[in-house]
Amino acid sequence: MVLHGLPSTLGVTMEMMLLHGKAVRRGLERALMVVDMPFGSYEQSPEEAFRNAARLMSETGCAAVKLEGGVAMADTIRFLTARGVPVMAHVGLTPQAMNTLGGYRVQGRGGDAERIHADAVATAEAGAFAVVLEKIPEQLARRITQDIASPTIGIGASPTCDGQILVVDDMLGLFGDFRPKFVKRYAELASSAEEAIAIYAEEVRDRRFPAEEHVFGDGAKR
Repeated sequence: MVLHGLPSTLGVTMEMMLLHGKAVRRGLERALMVVDMPFGSYEQSPEEAFRNAARLMSETGCAAVKLEGGVAMADTIRFLTARGVPVMAHVGLTPQAMNTLGGYRVQGRGGDAERIHADAVATAEAGAFAVVLEKIPEQLARRITQDIASPTIGIGASPTCDGQILVVDDMLGLFGDFRPKFVKRYAELASSAEEAIAIYAEEVRDRRFPAEEHVFGDGAKR
């Protein structure tokens, strides 16, 4: 979504995930690589989910797949894990369901907390090795983390989770004014990049770049 400038994750395709997954794998030495299953690739049936998950794993070399949804996806998670596909679950704010959730608002407040809790428990009991909790209140994240055996990974779900996620473009400040509450900016690279590009353009117009030290001559020393 970020790299392709899409307004949501709904337009992401299997081909995109395969392309990016292969690129990540080539640079990977140690980290666990998990590839998101795109919208429409796993919801129809467990069998379809297995075909697409197997393709992602075989073609990208990833160690696991991630899919969104709780109670409704428990049978699919159970089907996949029984066939050798490690699954990371994702509950709370599930971006692929933004149209039914009414956008990217916080989930699990008030009476809705029981729904999210049930989703997390169902995915963990179905065999998910970890559960992503996105944009839910701290009290709910703490309760889920205590109640399920699988590790929880939070994004906008407080430090009570077992691990944390931040989109690297958000973390590094590659978007000017895009500042969700749960994002901490560890750098402001957008402004640094804009300044550097402006200086480059000015030097090219003034013919100060390339300078002598950037030019190849026909002598042996160069």
